[in-house]
Amino acid sequence: MSDSPPILIGKGQEQRFLLPALGNRHGLVAGATGTGKTVTLQVLAEGFSRMGTPVFLADVKGDLSGLATPITPHPKVDERIEKIGISDYEARGWPTIFWDVEGKLGHPVRTTITEMGPLLLAGLLELNDTQEGVLNIAFRVADDQGLLLLDLEDLQQMLRFIGEQRQELALEYGNISPASVAAIQRRLLVLEEQGAGDFFGEPALQLGDLMRRADDGAGHINVLAADRLIRKPRLYATILLWLLSELFEELPEVGDPERPELVFFFDEAHLLFDKAPPALLESVEQIVRLIRSKGVGVYFITQNPADVPEDVLGQLGNRVQHALRAYTPKDRKAVRTAAQTFRPNPALDTEQIITEMGVGEALVSTLDAEGVPNQVDACLICPPSSRIGPLSESERSAARAASPLAGRYEERIDRESAAEVLLARAQKAAAAAEAANRKAASSSGKKKTSRSRRGDSPTEAAVKSFARSFGTLLGKEIMRGVMGVLKRGS
Repeated sequence: MSDSPPILIGKGQEQRFLLPALGNRHGLVAGATGTGKTVTLQVLAEGFSRMGTPVFLADVKGDLSGLATPITPHPKVDERIEKIGISDYEARGWPTIFWDVEGKLGHPVRTTITEMGPLLLAGLLELNDTQEGVLNIAFRVADDQGLLLLDLEDLQQMLRFIGEQRQELALEYGNISPASVAAIQRRLLVLEEQGAGDFFGEPALQLGDLMRRADDGAGHINVLAADRLIRKPRLYATILLWLLSELFEELPEVGDPERPELVFFFDEAHLLFDKAPPALLESVEQIVRLIRSKGVGVYFITQNPADVPEDVLGQLGNRVQHALRAYTPKDRKAVRTAAQTFRPNPALDTEQIITEMGVGEALVSTLDAEGVPNQVDACLICPPSSRIGPLSESERSAARAASPLAGRYEERIDRESAAEVLLARAQKAAAAAEAANRKAASSSGKKKTSRSRRGDSPTEAAVKSFARSFGTLLGKEIMRGVMGVLKRGS
């Protein structure tokens, strides 16, 4: 077993710990609003940081920035410390790095359209199957032609291009419906109006910056400001799922390490699963099942275990269940379901206790050294050692200025990508067409031929027809030439 300190969660019949070597077996923190889930999340984040494991969490209420500074002494905290029997309690802050998609409350979080990929982007845009197929074609054409898709403008221009060239591209990539192209473009405009443009671009987040340790060996706690982001639930869920996907793809296999390489807390987890298409749910299940071997633990925070699909719920070995309310038949069914997810304890009526627990009390069941769930126990949850509540604006600014990543992501980079390349192509084709038109007009002016009563002479008609079509024909030839160069270069 690991020499890292276990996480003391609380005390019931005895003290209950989460073992470091089993921290990557995932977990669940559930309970009704106001029952203490946020404090439990804080206690777990501190525990992982103490053992040297970096943490990523989303702060949906704006309360978790207090992790960066010590808790204020309080008689109730002292009373709980005594009841639980904590001998080494110390008020302290933890090494914290703040992030914010908008870049206002922390370092900007960005990724590129290419890194997001068509599957997650289709889910974010809520596309149907036909529209998702067109989006996949846009990504494929961009790859084949060496065009970078970095931001929303790149994707808009790429969609415009495949729409204009749909007849030529259809032979290789399949049918491209103009209606689907237009529908995707409209969705992108809505997404941009919601502020998603801040999320796409460069410099893109480097995953290594989420996996840092402080000089004293404590894992950095990465706090994503999500109090505004949560108002756009589909964007919120997509960003967190993208992070999980990137971790899954980039991290090496480590098996079962002595402590997790990273722990990821997904607050308001129901937003990930509500109305998610089957392909996305299958992807989430696969990631949760396999990312454990990368040393990453995923902990879902939600109001009710029923918010999480059964196939995912079955992967969550460490569980903390706060109180649930049972005002309706549906509520009582949810309580019964939650109680049945625990290993029974003959000394407890789990179903009844779930409805009677107070704030800061919870049912706890973690994995033992053999990976088997312990019997459920009704516990007092430990108080955190850091502040319960947010930092002031000045405190947050000071923490951000002292960040080891200060200045790395703040300035946006706009390098040449699909939008610029396609625009340059269009300008070159237009200039060539204009030059051809001038040449044709000049040649026509030098000839003085009589017009027949029927209209233009055959020569003039041919010149006008050529002038009308020249731009399109030349554009196609230029495009084929450029594509040929790109293919030969690749």
